[in-house]
Amino acid sequence: MEPFAYTKAADTRAALAAGQRGGRYIAGGTTLVDLMRETVERPTEVVDIAGLPLRDITLTPGGGLRLGALALMADAADPRVRTTFPVISEALELSASAQLRNMATLGGNIMQRTRCTYFRDVTANCNKRSPGSGCAALQGINRSHAILGTSDQCVATHPSDVAVAFTALDATVRLLGPDGERTVAFGDFLLPPGTTPDREHALRPGELITAIDIPPHPRPLRSGYLKVRDRQSYEFALTSAAVALHIQGGVVRAAKIAAGGVGTVPWRLPAVEQRLIGKRPSGELWAQVAAVAADGARPLEHNAFKVELLKRTVERQLRIVGGTE
Repeated sequence: MEPFAYTKAADTRAALAAGQRGGRYIAGGTTLVDLMRETVERPTEVVDIAGLPLRDITLTPGGGLRLGALALMADAADPRVRTTFPVISEALELSASAQLRNMATLGGNIMQRTRCTYFRDVTANCNKRSPGSGCAALQGINRSHAILGTSDQCVATHPSDVAVAFTALDATVRLLGPDGERTVAFGDFLLPPGTTPDREHALRPGELITAIDIPPHPRPLRSGYLKVRDRQSYEFALTSAAVALHIQGGVVRAAKIAAGGVGTVPWRLPAVEQRLIGKRPSGELWAQVAAVAADGARPLEHNAFKVELLKRTVERQLRIVGGTE
């Protein structure tokens, strides 16, 4: 770890001022501190925002939900979250250990950087860490890497579970910066690598995440999160599926589905969603629509198994959430 200045922000104005001069925001610090220890991240100033009043969880008119950026992952147990959008609670509870969930914030979770081994090894070529150096994963051990949204610059997956749920639920990220407040659709907030893999999100210099908003969805809404991994705890996803279904009168009226563990960003599955609308839930339907879940995939030498695994993950979660009425 290299020397750095530490500032504790007394309020949002002080935090924004520090962010404008290049300070890196920290709250729980469960990711940033690790990267600093490994010299992957080398901030000259760290700005502690843990004391800012951004922890509230509130229901919004019409049945939506607002999650403060500094709410803890452990706050998934809040009945307002568990009752309105179980997919969020399940995604958070399947993430990390209890100790980490008691420290890590929602804002930090969606901002966490990839677990790609080559990104975290400062001796390896990585365009995300050192633009223009190359991508060692392309010809290396790439079993855990992405099959969707990749480029010839980067094939690293985004590690967050709850970001998959937010993507499926059409969440919005609320941001505060020197020019005031603005919102960004969650699907536009995290950026696929393209030709600039070092640019991972839509934050402008000095901006601060203040909340994540989940809009109202038609009710009744069934939702849930399924995570497939090499071991049952404390492991990142090989594949995952966030599914939310509005089923009324024996027919699927609305469907929201996203996948994790397979994309460079949480991956929305509109082709699957569209094939569900107006159909009656059945085991046959779930299998038919899940068959297109991996369309457009570009598997690498060691991760071609994810194509079939993704289809099976989506089908299984559709069966769990939608049943076979």
